[in-house]
Amino acid sequence: MGVRLRFFGVARALAFSLSTCGTAPATQGPSGDGGAPHGPLIDPRLIAPDAGERPATTDAGEPTRDPVNGLRIYQIMVEAFQDGDPARGFGTGYGSSVHLGDLKGVTRALPYIASLGVNAIWLTPIFDSEGSSALDATGYFARNYFAIDPHFGTFDDARELVDAAHALGLYVFFDGVFGHHKSGVRAAPSGALPLGRDNPVSYPGSLPFYKEVATYWIDALEIDGWRLDQAYQVPPEAWREIRTAVEAKCAERRAAAKRWGTLGYMVAEVWKGAREIARAAYGTRDAPALLSAFDFPLRDALVEVLATLEDGTRGKPASALNAALAEAAATYPAHARPNLMLTNHDTVRFGDLIQRAGFGGKETSDYWKRHKAAFSFLAAHTGPITIYYGDEIGDEVPDFAAQVSGNCVRRGLCDDHVSRTSGQVSGFDARQTDLKDALSALLRLRDAHPALAHGARTNLVATDTVFADLKSFAGERIVYALNVATAPTSIQFSRAPGSRARLRDLIDGTVFIGADNRITVSLDALGFRLLRVE
Repeated sequence: MGVRLRFFGVARALAFSLSTCGTAPATQGPSGDGGAPHGPLIDPRLIAPDAGERPATTDAGEPTRDPVNGLRIYQIMVEAFQDGDPARGFGTGYGSSVHLGDLKGVTRALPYIASLGVNAIWLTPIFDSEGSSALDATGYFARNYFAIDPHFGTFDDARELVDAAHALGLYVFFDGVFGHHKSGVRAAPSGALPLGRDNPVSYPGSLPFYKEVATYWIDALEIDGWRLDQAYQVPPEAWREIRTAVEAKCAERRAAAKRWGTLGYMVAEVWKGAREIARAAYGTRDAPALLSAFDFPLRDALVEVLATLEDGTRGKPASALNAALAEAAATYPAHARPNLMLTNHDTVRFGDLIQRAGFGGKETSDYWKRHKAAFSFLAAHTGPITIYYGDEIGDEVPDFAAQVSGNCVRRGLCDDHVSRTSGQVSGFDARQTDLKDALSALLRLRDAHPALAHGARTNLVATDTVFADLKSFAGERIVYALNVATAPTSIQFSRAPGSRARLRDLIDGTVFIGADNRITVSLDALGFRLLRVE
């Protein structure tokens, strides 16, 4: 258990490779070096499966794939997404959508969502807020945790949605707000109530109530887990008890031969640095709290490298990606399964951040290349990943890029809600279709090649403009390489005399064989490759 432990054997092999046949990683300016060979010379013969810890195996001897690492989640802001029932919808909310989203709209969109290659959906809160304000539309201040908000639909609508998602092979995760609620909260069926203030509630007094919420919907609708809002409001020891209750409920269902409602995935939102995420969400090695949390520091590094953060921080080198991954490996406990995303309902869309960075909009080819580059990094990430609805087609808010301060709430253009746009599931233009198809292909490669989602990583190159990792799992070895410069470049691998090692591109099938005991791999401007070591 613990991907970090599996790094060590590979790292030793590579250290020998780099010291005997490599050169120091080169650096180059922001626009690239026009294609000069780049980075260390790496002997594929020495890029061997880890000689140390092995992945766990089944009784049949097959490597065990952690189902959590294999999650490819599609996040939906329910109130903004799709109008499937004219009688439903809030008609008000934050952001630029028409705010008529409902459960039938999500159900209608499920075939499209499944076609993307994801295997799970996460719905923002749908419990009854007993109100009709913009804040109520978000769902994040519910009053009745055991009823569906009628603005979204009925209990039967929710059941239809979950059953339809399961029929398509999609897990369903609800959004759990276990640290605050609307005043006058309704009691659980057992009579339990949260204690303390409305925001935040008090623990451990609120534990019986929220344990009941967390397990009730697993039985009632067979949901598969929870995204946990503002998880820092709940102490780690309370999360441990809630998780234990969820795991016990899932085990009970597995024992009853149930297919769904057995995963019990729980992912924390702690929008802070790695140390605080570790403390508030993961707990310690000896006293684990939650087992997954969103990796905001890695998301921020990815956005800073390819666009800009919301606050304007930009211009990070490709090596910042390796630094963020290394920090996570050094900070998070071994049980951690960091979840990586690019956008969520509280951030600015990646397309708008590309424009805020001054890199141009949809009219430029680089706009679409930067999206594909970011998606490739997610596809090569060890651990669960999340795609925010609309990012798959390069969505952005027209005439918005620079931060808006005056009347941003009234205009729906505040940075913390501007990405809550109306969902689009058809009528795509050629560029949107191309991006959607590229993401779908990446997600299917991720599913087909376990080294991507489950593999131990060893960094090969981390310079100003090129990042490359080796991903290894159960004998499969894949090199992921990303060029963040706006000019093409290449990476050169050494090959020991007599070695027949070669690299095969998993996307276009190109085989790099090389000559003179070297293999040179080209990288397009803002391009990437996924290369299987053969």
